Amino acid sequence: MARLVLFFIMLFGSLMSDLKAQNLPYGFPDTDRTKMSLNQNWKFYLGNPEAKNYDVNVNDSNWKTVNVPHTLELTSLTLDGLQDEKTQLVFHRKVGWYRKTIKVDKSDKKVFLEFEGAHQVTDLWVNGKHVGQHAVGGYTPFHFDVTNFVNKGADNQITLLVDNRRNEVIPPDPGPFDYVKFSGLYRDVYLVETNPVHVTFNWETLNSGVNITTPTIDPVNKNATIDIKTAVKNEADYEVTCQLVTRIINKEGIVVLRLKDETKIKQGQEYQFNQIGSLEDDVHFWGIDNPYLYRVNSVVVVNNKTIDFVETKIGLRKFEQDPVRGFLLNNEPIELIGANRHQQYPYIGDALPNALHYKDMLQFKAYGFNIMRTAHYPQDNALIEACDELGILVYEEAPTWISISDKDAWWDNLESAARTMVRNHRNHASVIMWGAGVNHRGYVPRVHNTIKQEDPNRLTASQGARWTGWQTSGLTDINANMLYGPFIWDRSEPIFAMEGGRGAKAVAPYKNDTLMTGLISWTAHAYYTFHPSHARANSKIDRTRSGMMTIFRYPRPNLEWYKAELKEDPVIDIEEEWNAETQSITVNSNADEVELILNGKRIEKLKPSADTIYDGLDHAPFHFKNLKYHPGKLVAKGYFKDGKTIEAVKQTARKPYAISLNLDTKGRTFKADGADILVAYASVVDKNGTVVHDTKHLIEFTVKGDGTVIGDNANINANPMFTEYGVAPALIKAGNTVGKITVTAKSKGLKSDSSVVTLVANSNNVIAKEAQVIYDFKSERVDLGASDQLVQFDWNPWYGSDNGNNVYNFKALKGAKVSVKKGSSDGVNRWLGEMNVIGKYGFAYGDGVLAIDDKGVNLVFENLPKGTYKLKTWHHAPSSNSDSMDPNKEKLKSVTIHKLPYEKSIIINSEALIGEKSVDVKVTEGKQMQWDLPGMGEVKFISDGNNPVYINFNGKGTKGVWLNAIELSEWAQF
Repeated sequence: MARLVLFFIMLFGSLMSDLKAQNLPYGFPDTDRTKMSLNQNWKFYLGNPEAKNYDVNVNDSNWKTVNVPHTLELTSLTLDGLQDEKTQLVFHRKVGWYRKTIKVDKSDKKVFLEFEGAHQVTDLWVNGKHVGQHAVGGYTPFHFDVTNFVNKGADNQITLLVDNRRNEVIPPDPGPFDYVKFSGLYRDVYLVETNPVHVTFNWETLNSGVNITTPTIDPVNKNATIDIKTAVKNEADYEVTCQLVTRIINKEGIVVLRLKDETKIKQGQEYQFNQIGSLEDDVHFWGIDNPYLYRVNSVVVVNNKTIDFVETKIGLRKFEQDPVRGFLLNNEPIELIGANRHQQYPYIGDALPNALHYKDMLQFKAYGFNIMRTAHYPQDNALIEACDELGILVYEEAPTWISISDKDAWWDNLESAARTMVRNHRNHASVIMWGAGVNHRGYVPRVHNTIKQEDPNRLTASQGARWTGWQTSGLTDINANMLYGPFIWDRSEPIFAMEGGRGAKAVAPYKNDTLMTGLISWTAHAYYTFHPSHARANSKIDRTRSGMMTIFRYPRPNLEWYKAELKEDPVIDIEEEWNAETQSITVNSNADEVELILNGKRIEKLKPSADTIYDGLDHAPFHFKNLKYHPGKLVAKGYFKDGKTIEAVKQTARKPYAISLNLDTKGRTFKADGADILVAYASVVDKNGTVVHDTKHLIEFTVKGDGTVIGDNANINANPMFTEYGVAPALIKAGNTVGKITVTAKSKGLKSDSSVVTLVANSNNVIAKEAQVIYDFKSERVDLGASDQLVQFDWNPWYGSDNGNNVYNFKALKGAKVSVKKGSSDGVNRWLGEMNVIGKYGFAYGDGVLAIDDKGVNLVFENLPKGTYKLKTWHHAPSSNSDSMDPNKEKLKSVTIHKLPYEKSIIINSEALIGEKSVDVKVTEGKQMQWDLPGMGEVKFISDGNNPVYINFNGKGTKGVWLNAIELSEWAQF
């Protein structure tokens, strides 16, 4: 369907013009709530925690201007050469001062500063006055109410002291931990203004914000029950009568469920609305292959004015850990295969723009991963949103790593961080389990109980390891363990590897055993650590550890096997390079057989390895051994049972000749916000374009236009850059100017290469940027039948009679009506009462009107407002009879209605229809429709607001035409 909206629907005309003025899409609520990004143009000063830099008279003109996300200091790949401990006594244990001037309009609104995360203690001053301190930790969101601190209608100076010094009561401090705690104001910051009567932040209390659960999800009968709790706080000086209107909206922007409640809220009271509703028609479930998201738009109305709103995306899914079938998603067993993910990136630490979070999950999806663990702390909203959108399950945990404190304040902060984590991400479809302990130490009753109090529905995981005590799920729902080697397991319950090895050999046991729920490999990407004994701990160029990909997200050679095993598209890849040192080749493919060819000569044709270490895999690797090397072209050719083939090629690399530059723009834009980052990969190639893996060239990157290379002139060995796997990476940072920039990669003795990327406009208005259309159409379902028809909830009865004036007056469209009219003067319309047809909505299509007329039967709509409408009609014969139609019309008036002959297909036609003026519809029959859909027609038509609209239903012969029920909706053309 075309997506052009016809804005001539008179009913919404005035609303449309208002929303255009506010730069909001059609139907989106225009309220007092605003949310503006404050990420740009902060003044920054490093160090001196005892200074009084919050004083309004401080001269910050010589401070550095920075944008958020921001790290206190850029970091080299060697951790600046520092030999710190795993408790991180020194590295990034500093403070940063941030100052910014903001304008707050003159109004009676509430004013908040919202922070998605800052490492790790944050103090806020506004206009020199201390507002408060957040000292729970650096991995969860928080906010300050600054209403009484700002000068409205004027500029306001805000100052932050972001303190990352070691703190023994803030987990994961005091350590140790096998990752680096980075620093800075590293997640997004917002200025939020609301009406005094407003929806609260999710993390304020147990009952604050919006909490959406789905008590019933039925993938068999395709329905869902949605429970929505919304907290509204009245900070006005008087009691208000408050109405909450909540709408469930599908992907097309159409409201599919509308809930409305009203109550009085006293001054100072936070009231929780409890609303529940269900979906039964055209229900879409969220899954890893079809991550369908609905929007829940909640609007607060006081004195007939929409004053506040929040919108939440949800997915309808059912998950459970079955002791026999394993993990089930929407009643289907799936093996959970994925990777652990640290949020850090080279040079910038944790300070990732949202696009890089999304790119990480886009890579997960490309390799077929269906689960991600947030090792070892809550991660960015953008990451969880990406998992929602792409169909990746999430295991999230509070910030810990092995150590347990004996200080009450530490435990209080861990509990608070766990609560905030759950409240912040509880409505996300992707999140299926919470870590309920201390990482690698096993479950902790206090953490488990805290999480279950916040979220009784999701699974909790034990977070154990073989050296940390009882090997069981204990109080939690899942026995989640580190499985790298031997482990204790008596098979009395399923076991889940929250950490483990990677590759075909590691995955096979999990796919071979339904009691082994899945494997989240360690780790997706190389990461920074002060672990003293890992393979690169003393490297002079790169101390990052582990990773299925480098810290720059460049895949290591053996990663391609996952595509062969987990993806459906044909895949083939040669793992090794073809050079004089190569004696064996591994081919990863989902083909049935693979043939290896060198310089046009066949070497061998193999089936996948039958080694028992691969038992359980669908596509084990192909191992070609004892190869005799000759330089040239090596081809792996895969053969499928359907006769199709696929090839992969590895060419012997020659002398380095040139650079091939790739800017990783796939699946994303590059925003001119001063903080966005794009990864550049410069491959060193020979004259044939083959990557030279063992090159030692250093690649220098330059940018022409409003952009920079991160690490330029920062003395962190970022530019020029060394190569790994023949590829040198760089991080390109956006400026603030829309337009093209050119990135060039060069090295002495090599032909350089350039690539162009366009910086697109950025908007700081978060609501306008994220808002989508809402089509809140009036709709009405009408069940046609005689006076003895069965009436059902949510349907309106139209009681008709054979000789009556059969008119129905719409309730939703006041003044509009529809009538059943004979096609000709000698036509006969017979109305049937309830016939007990079995099936969904059988009460509606088990009765109706049967029209016997050469000219069919007409539905005549009158007094419809000018606009576009959608009409859905049901056509089912409660029973069948193959006898020919008796031409005696008088006799027909006394024959049993359901035994009369009827047309097996009918034609709906009208000059008012949009597009084709006639539509064919098949008619179903019988009393048993348990597993089948009834005959249904759907047309769109236009009313000019003055003349009646005639829609005719007729067969191709002279038999009767069944019309059982109708649904009329306001509509727009998409």
